[in-house]
Amino acid sequence: MKPTASSLAPTIALLPFGFLIEDFLDKINVSLEAFCTEMTGGWLFGYMEALRSAGVRTVLICVSARVPKPTRFIHTPSGMPVWVLPSPPIYMSMRRRMRNPYARDVEHTYGVLTGVGRIAAPWRWLQKELAPYLSVPSKQLAETLRLEHCLAMVCQEYEYPGFDVCVWLGRRLGLPVFGVFQGGDYQRGRAERFIRRFSIRACSGLIIATKRETERVRSRYATAESKQARIFNPIDVHEMWRPVDRAEARAHLGIPQAARVAVWHGRVALHQKGLDILLAVWDQICRDRRGRELRLLLIGTGQDAQELARRIATLRLSSVQWIDEYVLDRSRMRGLLCAADVYVFLSRHEGFPVAPTEAMACGLPVVAAAANGIPDILDGGDSAGGVIVPQEDVAAAASALGRLLDNETLSRQLGHRARARAEDAFSLAAVGAQLRRFLVRPEPSGLTTGGVDRS
Repeated sequence: MKPTASSLAPTIALLPFGFLIEDFLDKINVSLEAFCTEMTGGWLFGYMEALRSAGVRTVLICVSARVPKPTRFIHTPSGMPVWVLPSPPIYMSMRRRMRNPYARDVEHTYGVLTGVGRIAAPWRWLQKELAPYLSVPSKQLAETLRLEHCLAMVCQEYEYPGFDVCVWLGRRLGLPVFGVFQGGDYQRGRAERFIRRFSIRACSGLIIATKRETERVRSRYATAESKQARIFNPIDVHEMWRPVDRAEARAHLGIPQAARVAVWHGRVALHQKGLDILLAVWDQICRDRRGRELRLLLIGTGQDAQELARRIATLRLSSVQWIDEYVLDRSRMRGLLCAADVYVFLSRHEGFPVAPTEAMACGLPVVAAAANGIPDILDGGDSAGGVIVPQEDVAAAASALGRLLDNETLSRQLGHRARARAEDAFSLAAVGAQLRRFLVRPEPSGLTTGGVDRS
């Protein structure tokens, strides 16, 4: 099906981070087809919904080694097109020699030792630097952008070679290119240090939700204030993420109505998401409240699922109830969250996490470690419905979580405030309007074209 120009203005292309989309999907056991046609949630699909609410059409474009030619899907929940482009053969040839294409050094990329007495072959250094820039199928991407009449590109992460390539391609095609911060705040290769400064200068704008990252980028790249927009990740707070009956939600899970329940959901990456800290906190909570009816509900899967299971067994945490899957059905996820009294989020590294905002919209108070984005989400602390604790501080987290589990009135009050904060700051309508203003401008003729040039 070929789109017509009259039906597409304005259209924005969204490009997720990663050399191959399956690098992400395989970790959460989601198929390529399910991602393209069914998956919702997260910043990516939140952007699709928010922009649609503001009258902007989106096209999601990703790269895969599992398609022989450019393939177009329709994302059923939004009705928007999703393109999957085949990975360039030259990149795949290089990648086959790599143990970890995302590693920051040669040793971990190829699984070889360097240093005293061991020097990596020069070709390994060269390939590690070049491969990320060759992972983007530039010709096919340009053809897709033309076919879909895209007026701008929005790339997940700007500290990423794919962003550099898109900025170069955008200059050739006359398309504005924007970068979005979702947690990528470091460079993996030496070439990036040189190239990135030109890319940041040449791009049309950066969307950065957190104050901490805004300050880092201004200091590192000397960017003008007008080139950055502080826009939060959106969620559907009215139709999807809203409180539902707790008793019914618990009945489905077999959780006693009198129990006090904490919940976490997300990708099971043990160190990044602080799940080791969470288990230590929960162990302390249970030791301090022997005889109490307590539950910790974990929802999600990922590359560290086996290690998480081992740690739960080692600590003998019988009060942990774990749903080891990536829940595609958002209405089901809403019900799971609403079975709880408190949401807990103890990550070590984040960009602007969506998971706590979903819980807040469901009326849950939040206990969260001070990772990037959390001080922005819970701006005002308990007045925003949450408690922020120092990262990796088991005692502080156990104290804060225990206080909310022990005091039902307090947790309910903070839950109401969390819901109000979500409605005010993260709604599709509010964020969609901000995104449209930053990404799209009307021409004097009244026709809509690309984003404002803020270079």
